[in-house]
Amino acid sequence: FFPPLSSLPENKILVAQRPLLIVANKTATLVCNYTYNGTGKEFRASLHKGTDSAVEVCFISWNMTKISSSSNKEFNCQGIHDKDKVIFNLWNMSASQTDIYFCKIEAMYPPPYVYNEKSNGTVIHVKAFSVLFLKETPIQTQEPQSAIPLWIMVAVIGVLAFYSMVITMVFINYWQKSKKNKYHQSDYMNMTPRHPPYQKNKGYPSYAPTRDYTAYRS
Repeated sequence: FFPPLSSLPENKILVAQRPLLIVANKTATLVCNYTYNGTGKEFRASLHKGTDSAVEVCFISWNMTKISSSSNKEFNCQGIHDKDKVIFNLWNMSASQTDIYFCKIEAMYPPPYVYNEKSNGTVIHVKAFSVLFLKETPIQTQEPQSAIPLWIMVAVIGVLAFYSMVITMVFINYWQKSKKNKYHQSDYMNMTPRHPPYQKNKGYPSYAPTRDYTAYRS
């Protein structure tokens, strides 16, 4: 990663980071490797988010006897110092935290105060949990089944409609026949000829009508 320490100017800090981290389980481990050839005894290492390093995610400070660390309330982050590197562990990350992250190493004491030049940073890409979950264990949704199959309901409705139509046709036919019989009964007339009782002995047949002679009297 780095040139030999003998070739570095005095009190110079160099930092190297891997360019990309793909986060699939909400957990990321970012390693900040550094070299320092100065006489500092107290150091501070911090992780910054964004192209302008505006957000300090977390930091760790240490000297010969003491180590302390702190994290931004919007992140779950912890720094660990190990010889010539600082390890930042992040967990419960969300897709909105996808960004570029920079490591900053500072020699705090004794003077002179120095810190590393800005590195190329590490892009931490946090995959959306829902998309990952669907790819690994697809959720099988089952539509609720009706208590009565649809084809049975259609068949029942069809049978009821058929019987309703048959009953209606039978009723209409009966009503028309009843009306026709009533009409013939009201219009029936007895056309058998009849004659008065006093003309029975005049020799007319029983079916011939009796003539009215009063019309010829003058």
